[in-house]
Amino acid sequence: MKTLKNNKKNTHTGFALWLMGPTSSGKTTLATLLIKRLLDENITAINYDGDEVRNFFGEGHGFTPADRLRVISTLTYLVNKATQCGVNVVVSALTANNDARKHVRDTVSNLIVGYVKCPINVCAERDPKGLYAKAHNNEINTLIGVNSEYHAPENPDIIIEADKLTPKLAVDAIVEYLHKVGHLA
Repeated sequence: MKTLKNNKKNTHTGFALWLMGPTSSGKTTLATLLIKRLLDENITAINYDGDEVRNFFGEGHGFTPADRLRVISTLTYLVNKATQCGVNVVVSALTANNDARKHVRDTVSNLIVGYVKCPINVCAERDPKGLYAKAHNNEINTLIGVNSEYHAPENPDIIIEADKLTPKLAVDAIVEYLHKVGHLA
C-alpha cells in the first residue's frame, strides 16, 4: 500500500468573531446574514449559536452562572477546533458574565469581540421568544437585562449599533471591519 505524505503545513487559521449583546439585540440575525454573505463569497464560515448549543447539549447547559459558563466553554472548544482547521467562525451568544468573557478572551485564538449594542427597551420590543414579557410577569427570573443588569463588554473590537442600523448595513459594517483588520482579502 502506497502512503501519501504531505509535508505542507496548514498555515491558515480562521478568525473567530464573537457577537455578544443582550437577548434579542440581533446577534443571531446578524450572524446568519454574515455567514450567508461569506459563503456566497466562497469564504468558509460557520455559526455557533449559544441557544443551539444549550438546546443540543440539554441538561447541564441551563441558565445558572455555572451553566452559562459551561455553554461558553463548549462554544470556545468548538470555535478553536474550527479555526485551527481554517474555518472562520461567527459566534452569537449573550456572554454576559465577566468570567465567561474572560474565558473567551483567554482561550479563543484570532478573536474579534463584536458588541451588538441595543437598548433593553428595544430588545424587549423585538423579543421573538417572549422572554422579556415572561421576565416582567415573573414567569422566569434568569433574563439578563431584566432580572439582572446587562453590562456592555469592555473594549470590544467592533460595536454594532443594532437599533440604528438595518441588519444589512450592520453586516456591511462587519465585513468592512474584517477587511480593514486583514481577516478578509
